[in-house]
Amino acid sequence: MRIENGTVVDHDAMGPDYRVLTLKLPEVAPLAKPGQFIHLRLAQLHDAVLRRPFSIYRIDGTHLSILYKTVGRGTASMQNLRLNDSASVVGPLGNGFPLNLAGSVTPILVAGGYGVAPLYFLAREMTRHGVLFIGGAKAADILLADEFRALGWDVQVATDDGSLGVKGLVTVALDAWLQASASHTQPEFFACGPNGMLKAVGDRAIRGNWKAWLSLDRHMGCGVGACLACVQKVRLSGQETLARVCKDGPIFEARDVIWED
Repeated sequence: MRIENGTVVDHDAMGPDYRVLTLKLPEVAPLAKPGQFIHLRLAQLHDAVLRRPFSIYRIDGTHLSILYKTVGRGTASMQNLRLNDSASVVGPLGNGFPLNLAGSVTPILVAGGYGVAPLYFLAREMTRHGVLFIGGAKAADILLADEFRALGWDVQVATDDGSLGVKGLVTVALDAWLQASASHTQPEFFACGPNGMLKAVGDRAIRGNWKAWLSLDRHMGCGVGACLACVQKVRLSGQETLARVCKDGPIFEARDVIWED
């Protein structure tokens, strides 16, 4: 983990609602692993006490990129960042996705909305291609499909309104694939998105006796495990306990997560 003032080297729109911010971070970027995140503070938000967590979308040498959607005051302010502006970064934080797959495993990535960002970082680092399932409310929420295809991944899309791909939740497309392929394929899941989607993917993995690595999202205060604002009930060594998503996660295996209604 490092604390570093990053310099904006690129800041582009990705569709109408999303943007990609790239910072030069020569200390933080080389340490990053897929599934980790950074904690960001902007100089223009001088009255904001807490930093904001963002999954790492890609690493290119000393450059680190995040993909974000404007959803509140903080991300709205981020849109005003220009080339050579600075931002304070703590990172990389948390643990990452496992990269060592068994010889017969097919990696299956499942993303909800901009939860696809850390999965793209993961796909770039994996030595084996698999299948990506992307879900979104509408076609404009389906991100990076072409970029995954360029890496050699099979891409399956689902939208709530049917404007692109299969109509329905991403699990509709996933279930169709499992029904056709699971009997002769050993999948291992890597998922990032809303809690309902994560639970659904984890439930399917547990029923099939497969592994599923879930990237949990919780409101975070400190980002380093001190404030206990982002605890998640988990099962470790047969015992229920509380884990800190920022420090003990954000990646957990599905069997370890205890979902509360």
